[in-house]
Amino acid sequence: MPFLPTLSTFFIVLSAILVAVGWRLISKGNAAGHRKVMIAAAVSALLFFIIYVSRTIFVGNTSFGGPEELEIYYTIFLVFHIILATSGAVFGIVSLTLAFKRKIIKHRKLGPYTSIIWFFTAITGVMVYLLLYILYDGGETTSMLKAIFGT
Repeated sequence: MPFLPTLSTFFIVLSAILVAVGWRLISKGNAAGHRKVMIAAAVSALLFFIIYVSRTIFVGNTSFGGPEELEIYYTIFLVFHIILATSGAVFGIVSLTLAFKRKIIKHRKLGPYTSIIWFFTAITGVMVYLLLYILYDGGETTSMLKAIFGT
């Protein structure tokens, strides 16, 4: 198991679990607990993002190493995951901003959608991890810096 992808996947799964706990807390009327857990979820997602971006820049991204006939399906799935992750991050930032600005009515309306998108983001992220590092051997990895500036 490669260390950085495993660590980043851990943080995205942790963020989804914390979002679920936060959702449960607010449904029980525990706003203070909800706030703390959701901030922890955001920090966990941020740690994922920092690790992912750092790895992308300095180490690179791993291409699909599975059977060639599955590559198109993996690519479509990956694009779907990227769209989910990007929209989930935007929804998350907006939801957090609304909460911190105490615009609770809008936050309450947006929060459930944000959570659902984030759950699917985490699930598809784990699937990408499994496809790249567990089920199949990863393909070629090239760092962004090497791709831009050469060897």
